[in-house]
Amino acid sequence: MKPEEQSALLAIVLHAALTDGSKHDRERDEIRRIAESISDDAGGADLGRVYQDVLLRRVSLDARIAALTDAGQRQLAYEMAVCVCDADGRQSEAELRFLGDLKTRLQIDVQQAATFDAEADAIVASSEVAVPVSAGESSRPVAAVPAAAAATVFQSSVPEAELDKSILNYALVNGALELLPQSWASMAIIPLQVKMVYGIGKAHGVALDQGHIKEFIAAAGVGLTSQYLEQFGRKLLGGLLGKAAGKTFGKLGGAATGMAFSFATTYALGQLAKRYYAGGRVMNAAMLRDTFQNLLAPAKQMQAQYVPQIRQQAETLDMGRVMAMVRGS
Repeated sequence: MKPEEQSALLAIVLHAALTDGSKHDRERDEIRRIAESISDDAGGADLGRVYQDVLLRRVSLDARIAALTDAGQRQLAYEMAVCVCDADGRQSEAELRFLGDLKTRLQIDVQQAATFDAEADAIVASSEVAVPVSAGESSRPVAAVPAAAAATVFQSSVPEAELDKSILNYALVNGALELLPQSWASMAIIPLQVKMVYGIGKAHGVALDQGHIKEFIAAAGVGLTSQYLEQFGRKLLGGLLGKAAGKTFGKLGGAATGMAFSFATTYALGQLAKRYYAGGRVMNAAMLRDTFQNLLAPAKQMQAQYVPQIRQQAETLDMGRVMAMVRGS
């Protein structure tokens, strides 16, 4: 894929990420950080410059779309935009309008778009079923446990070794999802992370809802929208998605960077959740971020020894199995 085509795809995804005016400044800062870090990669588009162009409206969306002359790339651009808009749950009205307009401008196949929309909706719906939408913890902010309760350490009903095994399994699956060519595969990573944190909290006697879990993930410094941007950005800059739609976007086992990112992020997040809920939820946001970063480095080193298992997982994954895992069935 040529650098100008990479830039066009990344610009469209950034437009999607910034469409919802309710995005917090913290999310924008995270997107900028990712843009700057990915810009250091050689041989690809300068995502930092693309990010500035989008924010400052230096290049129009129509101009970016015009750079994508291949039908497969246009289809991919739409699918990536849907993934980013779905990152934090159901699409807002602004995101729905943007995607509807983008679909028209890209002139993509109506049937292909409808098929992908149905797959994306199914994953989002499955994640909402798997974790209660509302529960007693919904109004409790992360790390806001009263001082009087700080001395209470929750006793897990599940042995620590079993929790560690569960966290590793989630990390292996999410690493495997990065190896699949389908765009919907990346969409399942965040719902599975949410489900993992829910299970860890439940094992420690804490009933969580999706809102609380997503606040916890964000407090750790793992942005939802920005996760997708990092995955897509690195795949594009690595040329892993350069083929036309309907053909293989990348060979199985070739997405080493994305695989390591998703495995390590999931594993570190699980270990952080285990410490947080076992310790009575007394970590503040700064401590959560610092602890997560400290856990991330060894998790990245661990990934190398599990490459065979990750690849084996990838060979058995399909839409039905992934949705069953998100649902918990």
